[in-house]
Amino acid sequence: MLNAINARLSLPSGEMDYIRFGGGAKTLVMLPGVGDGLKTVRGMALPFALQFRELAKDFTVYVFSRRVSLPEHMTTREMAEDLNAAMEALGLREAAVVGVSQGGMIAQWLAIDHPDKVGKLVLVVTLSRPNETAREAIAGWTEMAKRGDYRGIMLDTAERSYSEKRLRQARLAYSLLGSLGRPKSFDRFLTQAESCVTHDCYDRLCEIACPTLVIGGCEDRIVTAAASEEIARAVPGSELYLYEGLSHGLYEEAPDFLARVAAFCR
Repeated sequence: MLNAINARLSLPSGEMDYIRFGGGAKTLVMLPGVGDGLKTVRGMALPFALQFRELAKDFTVYVFSRRVSLPEHMTTREMAEDLNAAMEALGLREAAVVGVSQGGMIAQWLAIDHPDKVGKLVLVVTLSRPNETAREAIAGWTEMAKRGDYRGIMLDTAERSYSEKRLRQARLAYSLLGSLGRPKSFDRFLTQAESCVTHDCYDRLCEIACPTLVIGGCEDRIVTAAASEEIARAVPGSELYLYEGLSHGLYEEAPDFLARVAAFCR
């Protein structure tokens, strides 16, 4: 059932890592958040397949990283063009697209500019235009990245993302990860972080025509619940679900998250 593979695409714009798992007849595309700038999905096929095995029952799942080498000042819209090119190269005509955080920003542009590629859209803990909470969080990570403070990025992200119950378990793990997994370069992360604070497609959300589910956390300390509510009001006919007591990491904490996504995408 898991059928997990790691792969790399050669596109005209450059190389892109992706993974695939599951064997369902329907296609589901997942786009991770800004942490992709620190490490691509390369080598992560089996861990992802195990974590998201509930989706593997009904879908063939593709998880796409951003391009391996990103130019400075690349925008989320340009990243969506890369994603469209990757789907074209793999023959993916239409998919349910699930975008988390920055991945949700890219998914918005894909649905606007290439509506034929998106049959259903799930936007998780994301925003359509920057707000003060997001700017403050990303500015902090940017400064840490410029001085090579990987551990600081990991710990601050955890503090903003999880409930206190989860944090008691996560602090030590993220501290250790911050000591062991430092990337060779922070250039990709800096480009992706900048793209978050320049992302703005709010005035174009009315063009999204596919069925859309917006999922947010009432306690989101990175993009805010208000950002999810704003998207849901602007996308015609969209559904909104907010998790009480959860923040940006709700997709790891909410026990029914995958079932909710799978049911909508089916």
